[in-house]
Amino acid sequence: MDEEQVPTASRYLTVSEVAALLRVSNMTVYRLVSSGALPAVRVGRSVRLRAEDVDDYLRGRLTTAS
Repeated sequence: MDEEQVPTASRYLTVSEVAALLRVSNMTVYRLVSSGALPAVRVGRSVRLRAEDVDDYLRGRLTTAS
């Protein structure tokens, strides 16, 4: 395996952790995952989200005050 194929260590968060960070309900996080707005990984029946993907989502939602 060369360097490009080695996965980087990512921090994975539970739906509850993401909901707490965003101050929304778990259902809102599930809806974001279902719509494709937030990529997620299924581990058995659980859903995990990469912290980087949550950060990217938030960066894309930034607005400026007018």
